[in-house]
Amino acid sequence: MQTLFVRGPSSTVRMVVLVIASIVLMTVDHRWHSLELARSALSGVLYPLQYTIDLPIRLFYWADETLSTQQALLEKNREYEARHLENRVQLQKLDIIEKENERLRKLLGAIPKTTERLLISEIINVDLDPYKQLILLNKGSSSDVYQGQPIIDAQGVMGQVVHVGPMSSTAVLITDASHAIPVQVNRTGLRAIAFGSGKIDQLNLRHLPHNVDIKEGDLLITSGLGGVFPPNFPVAVISKVERPAGEPFATIEAKPHALLDKSREVLLVWRNEPAPAADKVDEENATVEQVPEKAPEEQEEEKSTLRRGNRE
Repeated sequence: MQTLFVRGPSSTVRMVVLVIASIVLMTVDHRWHSLELARSALSGVLYPLQYTIDLPIRLFYWADETLSTQQALLEKNREYEARHLENRVQLQKLDIIEKENERLRKLLGAIPKTTERLLISEIINVDLDPYKQLILLNKGSSSDVYQGQPIIDAQGVMGQVVHVGPMSSTAVLITDASHAIPVQVNRTGLRAIAFGSGKIDQLNLRHLPHNVDIKEGDLLITSGLGGVFPPNFPVAVISKVERPAGEPFATIEAKPHALLDKSREVLLVWRNEPAPAADKVDEENATVEQVPEKAPEEQEEEKSTLRRGNRE
């Protein structure tokens, strides 16, 4: 009976035979290069298999490199965006500083070349009461601010200080209903009083007759009367002149020259104090010189001279 399973050579014998065959093939190929054609054919057959086996590894490295590159690009993009935002903020700050410098130059340039003392102050708060028009300044008695002191901006008169604290002060605008300022028409020299109307863009000139020489577009300036506001500062421009029939006075309105609702900085103005009179200065500074008394002999000689002159 024929056996079902034929037992072949052992694995050790097979290993020895394969090793010997490999050594013989390598020796023959090294000496005579007789297996070059077979190697090329075998490489062509095995290349697709090798490529297929290597493809997942290549795909892994490609994906890893792509993700790394994308991550680096994202990091760079975020860095550039942060720098761009920072640069925009810096540009905005520079623009704000430039505009502030321009405002301050205009503010200082609006003042005539006088000997009045000036101080720049910032508006830090605005009263929200619709019946009052008050602003809060960041200068007070520590900066020699006093009650009644006039304030102006680059365009004209804004108001005057009504309350003084150590580090801040409160000022009323010229358009406040309780405020009035002496003015004169720059064209004709006509003097009047400009009253606040309670509206931020309107002043009223009251008690002026129908035939008064005033017209729209006339500039009102401070007259200097009353001793509060220095003279020749712009106050307002005449915006409306009506002469209603049957009324004793004309209806005249003016628009403030200052930017009452837009200014952020103001100037505090000190009026020039009048110099003391010359005679008072002389009386205070002069020294009294005492005339020395003359000797009796000299007095007798003067009397004799006077008697002789009288006889002659």
